[in-house]
Amino acid sequence: MTDTVIQATNLSKAYRLGVANNSFPTLRDALASGARRILHRKPDLGRRNSGDDQFWALRDVSFEVRAGEVLAVIGPNGAGKSTILKILAQIVEPTSGRATIRGRLGALLEVGTGFHAELTGRENIYLNGAILGMRRAEIRSKLDEIVEFSGVEPFLDTPVKRYSSGMYLRLAFAIAAHVDPDILVIDEILAVGDAAFQKKCIAKAESVAETGRTVLIASHQMSVLQRLCNRAILIDGGTILADGPTSDLVRNYLQTLEAHASTDLSTRTTRTGRGRLRVVGIEVFNKKGPVASGQPAVFRLQVDGPREAAQCLVTIIDDLGDPVTSFDTLEHSLHDRQGDVYTVDVESLMLRPGRYRIDVALVADDRVVEDHVETAAVLDVMPGLLDDRPVTAQPGFGSVSFPHRWVVRR
Repeated sequence: MTDTVIQATNLSKAYRLGVANNSFPTLRDALASGARRILHRKPDLGRRNSGDDQFWALRDVSFEVRAGEVLAVIGPNGAGKSTILKILAQIVEPTSGRATIRGRLGALLEVGTGFHAELTGRENIYLNGAILGMRRAEIRSKLDEIVEFSGVEPFLDTPVKRYSSGMYLRLAFAIAAHVDPDILVIDEILAVGDAAFQKKCIAKAESVAETGRTVLIASHQMSVLQRLCNRAILIDGGTILADGPTSDLVRNYLQTLEAHASTDLSTRTTRTGRGRLRVVGIEVFNKKGPVASGQPAVFRLQVDGPREAAQCLVTIIDDLGDPVTSFDTLEHSLHDRQGDVYTVDVESLMLRPGRYRIDVALVADDRVVEDHVETAAVLDVMPGLLDDRPVTAQPGFGSVSFPHRWVVRR
């Protein structure tokens, strides 16, 4: 067991719903609790939740990771993936159980934690690097690499409060990516920035793995996980369902998502969001025939809840779990709901024949996610005609097919 660098034994984590705790370490907490008790005396203002209910994010989770392994943590939103990684990074303390770490651990969890808006990019490199455990001399020696990787050199001496969100994320990832730990823990960070920067992030994760260091990655990008990881654990409901080769578990996970899509969307419990608005139905059809490559298609979503402004987002996912395309009401300037039905008319469905998953989300005006459902529906695209040319399900050609014609001249 000397090559075991992570040993998780019966890890459990419970969060209290409602009132955070019964102790009042500050005057502000005591005053807030007193006001809350006064309000609760009124029946119309009383809360149904007394604060004694508990939500178990993890239940008796046990696993081990050996030196040099690259482990994927797979599961739907709310499964407990982030909780596991935060416990390993000693950000969250488990309710019960124990996690033993052998070696220096670096965590890329919440990008930008420790940034100060009034400080410049250069100053935040030193601040954030120190928080992540780097010595000042180590930061100084890697400063040029960090700046080059982030691509923010022209703005290095500008306060980060003036950075765009993309620049902020790129700099944060660049700092965290240049920590040299024995164990690297990554939570959905590979999805930051634009496509070019994501490619750099994936390449960096690959280079870390190739050096023989231990890596744990939680992500919804199945193709990236299959590319990087030689082993995976599948978690749902706070418990580990399976542990084995990444390709096998990815296949099982995607099959499970498709099985969920067959259940009534209005009663689906595997969803996240505030919940005032909910997608209760979705259908995809072609008015003149089957849904097929190159043919028109209609996406129709039924929404339940108060009629208020909300943005609707539809994402089409391929069989590897990667987003193929997405469309939302914001890009068409439909900021206000016009009823309980959202309809998207697609003139030509440029997807190759095959099976796809549809994720849907509703976002309120205050930018709070009202409802997010993974695999709200399964879309089967049949062979069809694209630009008067047949489109068939040939392997190795990707998911999208663009109208095109070949011309050969001498």
